[in-house]
Amino acid sequence: MKVGVFDSGIGGLTVVKSLLHHQLFEEIIYFGDTARVPYGSKDKNTIIRYGIEAVEFFKNFELDLIVVACNSVSAYALSEMQESASCPVVGVVEAGVLATRNALKSKESNILILGTKATIASKAYEKGLHSLGFDNLIPHATPLFVPLVEENIKDEVLHATLKHYFKDLPHPDAIILGCTHFPLIASEIAAYFHNNTQLIHSGDAIVEYLQNNFDFSYKYENTQLQFFASENPDALKNTAKEWLAYE
Repeated sequence: MKVGVFDSGIGGLTVVKSLLHHQLFEEIIYFGDTARVPYGSKDKNTIIRYGIEAVEFFKNFELDLIVVACNSVSAYALSEMQESASCPVVGVVEAGVLATRNALKSKESNILILGTKATIASKAYEKGLHSLGFDNLIPHATPLFVPLVEENIKDEVLHATLKHYFKDLPHPDAIILGCTHFPLIASEIAAYFHNNTQLIHSGDAIVEYLQNNFDFSYKYENTQLQFFASENPDALKNTAKEWLAYE
């Protein structure tokens, strides 16, 4: 099994980490569009174009599956990518919605949905959760988290940003980390809410979705990894080595 993982930048490495942990694939091809990150401030048609271009890139490999790790692309461009690809294409939004349903016992739970401006504007999570009977939803765009993660900033700047975004919000029962960058600051987000809320992580959600919808009868202990970027691929590879702890 060979999978392509696509993200607007480095955030999708959090999805790769979950895939590696569960040993689902023999080979993972990662493509980060680092030259054009972030996608969250871009319009729908641009995001769709970028998604289709990613499919074209992956046609250089014989893939069994493409995982769209970027929430903004999953929200806007998934159907177009599926039409362009010769293999199944799955996105993290649907996976995150289903993971939220499975994680929460009560439909009355207060759910905070974090994401980029584009993801929140799409209402993709809201539509999916409403269809499952969840109505207490708080969609909240937090675009500043993306550059903070990209620059690995976790000092008082991050804590001030957390306060800026969250100070007027009610305490949530669950938080959907609706951007693959956000798991990198998950501990800080949880701490702000006194570690008393449930976090829904795109990487764990996509693993759960894949295991429920595809046949994974074999575990791959030595997954081969290849990393590509539209700009500064060495920086991406170095970050991958640090985050994924591989040689």
